[in-house]
Amino acid sequence: MRPSWAIGPAIFHLIIALVLGAGTAGAQTSDAGTAAPTPEADAGENAQLIRELERMRARINELEAQLKRKSQAGQSAPPRPVQPAAAYTEAVQPAPTSPADQPPTPIAAVDSPASAAPTASAPTHPQAKSEPFAFADWTWLSGNPRTRQSPLDTRFFTPEIRFDSVYVADFNHPRDDTIGGSSEVFRSNEFQVTQVGVGGDFHVDNVRGRLMTQFGMYSQTQPRNDASPARGQWNLDNAYRYLAEAYGGYHINALHGINVDAGIFMSYIGLWSFYNFDNWTYQPSYVSSNTPWFFNGMRVQIFPTEKLKIEPWITNGWQSYGRFNHRPGFGTQVLYRPNGAVSIVGNQYLLGRDTLGVTGRTRYHTDDSIQVKYYDHPGRAWDKSAFTFTVDAGCESGGGVSCFGNSRGGPKQSFLGFMAYNRFWFHKDLYAITLGGGAINNPGRYLVLLPPINGATAVSGTPYFTENPGDPFKAWDASATFDYMPSQYVTFRWEYDHRAANVPYFSGADGITPPGGDIGAPGSLVTGFSPDLRKRENRLDLAILVKF
Repeated sequence: MRPSWAIGPAIFHLIIALVLGAGTAGAQTSDAGTAAPTPEADAGENAQLIRELERMRARINELEAQLKRKSQAGQSAPPRPVQPAAAYTEAVQPAPTSPADQPPTPIAAVDSPASAAPTASAPTHPQAKSEPFAFADWTWLSGNPRTRQSPLDTRFFTPEIRFDSVYVADFNHPRDDTIGGSSEVFRSNEFQVTQVGVGGDFHVDNVRGRLMTQFGMYSQTQPRNDASPARGQWNLDNAYRYLAEAYGGYHINALHGINVDAGIFMSYIGLWSFYNFDNWTYQPSYVSSNTPWFFNGMRVQIFPTEKLKIEPWITNGWQSYGRFNHRPGFGTQVLYRPNGAVSIVGNQYLLGRDTLGVTGRTRYHTDDSIQVKYYDHPGRAWDKSAFTFTVDAGCESGGGVSCFGNSRGGPKQSFLGFMAYNRFWFHKDLYAITLGGGAINNPGRYLVLLPPINGATAVSGTPYFTENPGDPFKAWDASATFDYMPSQYVTFRWEYDHRAANVPYFSGADGITPPGGDIGAPGSLVTGFSPDLRKRENRLDLAILVKF
């Protein structure tokens, strides 16, 4: 359609035609009635008409210029960026965030479209409060997507589509191709689809909602690690298995924004995002891989300033669709970003009773991370570097275990771990290398991922790898990751992982599946069968990660 400012010349030519037509009609009327005017009178009238036309033309040109400036301002306004998940959904995964909830566009604290910018002649208004965390670019963070805008964003819906496909070469070569002890990698020497997510963010009139599907391997492996569906009826693991995130809520225009949401949302304990596209590595270290990826409950995100978020939670439990016993879990996240180069997040969880059938055992956990961008020179071949450090500590008390060592309350049941990574970007962020790793000590094994021996699940357990109070477990890992990122929407990733434990834990050459397949009840003993578990695992992960 022709722009509105282009109507000026058409109007001008129309006026000329009307004026000339009126002059001709006047002459005819004069001929039919009174005598025709003299040439001197005609010349005076024509001069006056020309002056009027010039004034009209000047006014039309002025209006045309004003309309053109408004049209150009609207056309040149940049597309609305996808806000970091941490700012509205965090955890980091927190932005963009959000450790956070990574995010992925929720309702902003202040909605200020570019088309609302006042012109020079318009009255001025008081400056609106700035949106939280909008003062800097956070795409360098691990746990945050590096996409800057959605190509199909609208004022009502910001779509999001993810594909995570991987080929894993496990150097132990398990004959059943089954990998245990990871929340990201599950099969060896095969192409696998880890995650397909289709959804996005809804936002209109301060009402907000987010949906992300969970197809692929995650739809089996995530419910498998949740024991809460064993309590009660209605098959919660089937009801929710295809949902990674699903919540609705409301944005309150107070402070720098307040969001109230209920449903399934990302937890971000452990810093790394549930979605591998958002992270610096494919396989995170244990403090991230063994801690929860999601909560089912309610949260309130409070932004006192543009640099601070306080987010209390009430949840069914620790990465659980339902409650394990008769008490929910409580937690909070505090995210602080003093400037564009530092992000600090603390996640606290307490009072949850998260051991199925043990009503008196209470869990406590703290997870604290810092990320720092210490080098940023976009014009150089090595253009950026950042590091992250995370420490986790926790314990369980009561129900036959103790937080602080062997005592009358029972053996020590605790968790202590860390992970640290350093990332280097090259050639305008086209390439990146990440080096790092971490370690954990988890006596009692209450956060250790159970190997799926003979189909074992978190509900069934297995006698081949016990999780009794006091059972020792120490593990460490290291990785080297190379990323090629020709577009903001895709990452080609090559990664080498070395993982080790003080007890046999990883799949060996003979695998962890009985001959002929799983036999009897999940996780049960099989006469004549013994799983091949090793203390070490080395593998190569080759992945293509896509996000729109």
